[in-house]
Amino acid sequence: MSLNELAFHCTVARHGTVALDLSIAKSAGFSAIEMSGSKLQKYFDVGYQAADLRALLNGFSVPGVGYLRDIERTGRLESELMNDAEQLFTLAAAAGAKGVQVLTGPINVQAVIDYKEGKESQFYSGLLRHDVEEQKKVTAKNLRRLADLASQFNLILYLEALAWTPMTGLSNQMELIDRTDRRNVKMVIDFWHCYTSGDTPEDISRMDKNYLYGVHVCDSLRFEGGVPNEDILRDVPTGEGVLNLKEWSDAVKSTGYQGWWSCELFCLKQHQGDSFKVAQDHFKLLNNLVNG
Repeated sequence: MSLNELAFHCTVARHGTVALDLSIAKSAGFSAIEMSGSKLQKYFDVGYQAADLRALLNGFSVPGVGYLRDIERTGRLESELMNDAEQLFTLAAAAGAKGVQVLTGPINVQAVIDYKEGKESQFYSGLLRHDVEEQKKVTAKNLRRLADLASQFNLILYLEALAWTPMTGLSNQMELIDRTDRRNVKMVIDFWHCYTSGDTPEDISRMDKNYLYGVHVCDSLRFEGGVPNEDILRDVPTGEGVLNLKEWSDAVKSTGYQGWWSCELFCLKQHQGDSFKVAQDHFKLLNNLVNG
């Protein structure tokens, strides 16, 4: 992987296909792509093979594939977690990916809202009713198992603790990585998750770059506190929200990090617009932030 690689993120064309993602990425000037596991599964489900995908990629770098959800699943759900992991790792390996994104849960923010309001939730609630130490212990144990499985596929796991989940924040994620004690477990810096969890550019600048695997450059509407709702707060074009993207990017660069950067997108209007144009704008934005 080249230094400071600019990667197209599959969420730019959220409703597209693997082939369309790559067409858009190439036209915008990207040489790498962060792929969607669900899109890859649909690609193979209709009969395409790994050789077809390699031909489609045609030398494109794949730093990561997202995502494995709710990594703290335990009890009867732990076997489901490991099955999901093996399926995703197999897809990632077929794509020649270097890493797979793993997320703390519960992935559905409504489960957290229900818990905070003292209600029973119809959604998976993970370990919300356990104390924090138990949550960290279980999550690290699962991460260790997942890392060992991922190593069989020559994959790095890059952790993202969702901002509404108990493990949110840079310090929690670094602690989980330390507890997991596996060389193939790192993290992705996501500006939105940092902002809504209370982390700042200064917090990033103090990090050891060895924790970092990738960067999600993204924006936000103003967060006034409470449980952050991604669907609402991230519904904004990147560069038009409240975050000073240069300040956040410079903080990452100050650590000495060199690697891949992508623009994750949750703007509903842009999802229904011209994805080719959005991708071009993202490439220009990333290039200015990272290489400017």
